[in-house]
Amino acid sequence: MLLNPSPQTIRLNRMHALACLKLDARALNGLWTSDHWVRELCDPQRLCIGIAASADTLLAVACGWLVLDELQITLLAVEPEQRRRGLGRTVLKQLLLDATNAGARHAILDVAEDNLGAQALYGAFGFQTIGRRDRYYRDGKDALIQSLEMQTDMKLN
Repeated sequence: MLLNPSPQTIRLNRMHALACLKLDARALNGLWTSDHWVRELCDPQRLCIGIAASADTLLAVACGWLVLDELQITLLAVEPEQRRRGLGRTVLKQLLLDATNAGARHAILDVAEDNLGAQALYGAFGFQTIGRRDRYYRDGKDALIQSLEMQTDMKLN
C-alpha cells in the first residue's frame, strides 16, 4: 500500500463510510455492515477518528459513543500491515481528547481476552480491567471490560 508521506488524523463523517467499511473488512473481518458504519458516522453523539493515507484509504480508525459523561469505545482498527507503528495509539489518543473536550470523564471498552496487543495499548493509557463478558464475541471468545477515569488535564501517551 502506498502511503501519503504524512498521513492525516481526521474526524470521520459520512463521506468516509466506504473507506471505513474497507478497513473493517481487512482489519476486523467485516465486524460492521455498511448501514452500521453510516449510522456511526452520522450520529452527533458518536465520535470517529481516522488516519487517512489518501482521500479514500484509512490506515486506522477509532470510534466511540458519548453517553452523558462516559465514552463507550466501540471500535479500534488498524490496517494489518501497518500495525505496531503507533497508529492505534494516535487514534485512541485523539478519541480520548475529543471525548474529554466534549465532557466525558470515564471511558469503557471491551477487548478480546486473547488480544494482548490491544490490552497493552489500552493499559498504556491507564485502562484497568473491571470485569469480563463470557463468550462475548462471535467466535465464542471472552471479552474483558476495561475502564478509564479521565481528567481534563490528563496527559495522554
